[in-house]
Amino acid sequence: MMVDSMDAARIVDYFKGKCILVTGSTGFLGKILVEKILRVQPDVHKIYLVVRAIDEASAKQRVQQEVIDTELFGLLREKHGEGFQQFVDERVVALAGDIIYDGLGLQPPVLDALAKDTDVIVNIAATTNFYERYDVSLDVNVMGVKHLCTFAKQCARLKMLMHVSTAFVSGFREGLILEKPIKPGESLREGTYLDVDTELRLVKEVKKSLAMANATSDGDAHTHKTTERKAMRELGLQRARHFGWSNTYVFTKAMGEVVLGQQLRGGGGGGDSDIPVVVMRPSIITSVRDDPVPGWMQGTRTIDSIIIGYAKQNLSCFLADLGLVMDVIPGDMVVNAMMAAVVAHSGERGAPQVVYHVTSSLRNPATYDVLYQSGRRHFYENPRVGKDGRVIPTREMYFFNTIARFHLYMILTYKIPLEILHLVNLLLFGLFSRLYNDLNRKYKFVMHLVDVYGPFAFFKGCFDDMNLERLRLTMAMKTPEDQMFNFDPKIVDWDDYFTKIHIPGVLKYLCK
Repeated sequence: MMVDSMDAARIVDYFKGKCILVTGSTGFLGKILVEKILRVQPDVHKIYLVVRAIDEASAKQRVQQEVIDTELFGLLREKHGEGFQQFVDERVVALAGDIIYDGLGLQPPVLDALAKDTDVIVNIAATTNFYERYDVSLDVNVMGVKHLCTFAKQCARLKMLMHVSTAFVSGFREGLILEKPIKPGESLREGTYLDVDTELRLVKEVKKSLAMANATSDGDAHTHKTTERKAMRELGLQRARHFGWSNTYVFTKAMGEVVLGQQLRGGGGGGDSDIPVVVMRPSIITSVRDDPVPGWMQGTRTIDSIIIGYAKQNLSCFLADLGLVMDVIPGDMVVNAMMAAVVAHSGERGAPQVVYHVTSSLRNPATYDVLYQSGRRHFYENPRVGKDGRVIPTREMYFFNTIARFHLYMILTYKIPLEILHLVNLLLFGLFSRLYNDLNRKYKFVMHLVDVYGPFAFFKGCFDDMNLERLRLTMAMKTPEDQMFNFDPKIVDWDDYFTKIHIPGVLKYLCK
């Protein structure tokens, strides 16, 4: 059973002397987790970071440049002064590996030593590209989970395997979405049965037939690669939509959860296991709200594309129902919930898999209108300046609340004039090539955004977080230190957060 009560002292104390294996440490969430553990518990024994690299030296260099040297570690750097690098070197171990391979791509002696030491595994590694190649997505988001489970069974002292998924594995259902595991075969489209092994075989067969077709064609290696990449991307999207998911990312993350359940809970993929398993499903993760660096972020999230497009004045209109709720949660709050969940379920033998929605739509919903009004206010108060030194005027943005209206508007306002300009350009021997290419690029940018993010704009689901609320209720918030691990969305003033923290963060870290 989960612990009855927790406070900051208990969480901090748990990580003392522990060996933690983290995958995906070069990503946004991974960095926040590594920094937080090092900052709150300097006596953590080791944090092993598996990163893609050709050898240990390259792995160490990559971790140094992409993780340790980032602004996120500024507070820790300040705290330890000249001894910072030594402090990090003694605790952080970079391993050259890749979860897409058996044995995590590690050398057998390294793997054996790791299996003896590891107390906690946190799997954050994922390819989050909505339009990723199907083979790549399956390798990382599905087979990566399988290989980690195989390794977990070899770990003598393992107390927890935490897997970070996404709340949107539920697809775009309406109503209350519960925190429950995905069953083998379960899909979102009635009458379909999703079998992971069938999907893996399908990819192999399609790649084989592509290779045979390329072998008999006249194209060069570059053309063949391009053909394969396009075919794999289209296959991923086609399979996702066949089973009822909107993109390859959420589809393969759902399959990853199924594999996790099968491997460690006797679902036909490797027998029963008494390793405690916790699945964290955050919604749209936004910039750090509180510590260590408010506004810090990495990688463009769904809503950030709208902010960037608005800031650069590439977007004059978009697809959204401003009255609908967008489920967002700051990155540091996700990590706080992760650390609390590790402590709460550590060493629970034979317990069922626990699923946590780290979300805000039920407890403290934020509408798209809050984001838009915050953006307007921010840009009116802090106008952007172009390369020529002139102030970029902040224009109002128009929102369409149906896809049909948006497409009609785009055809009449942009597509038809673009086609006319294209004809004129051909007649005048390319006189307007630059103008045409610029307008066409902007048109394609908007249409791509709508295709990728449109489903989010009309999402009418609400993520139940009863499991997470139970965990929150065990948290004692009696001292200022306890606030270090607060993950209650009710404490967030969304208007204030977007205006003063998130939007400035997007402009500073993403809007180059």
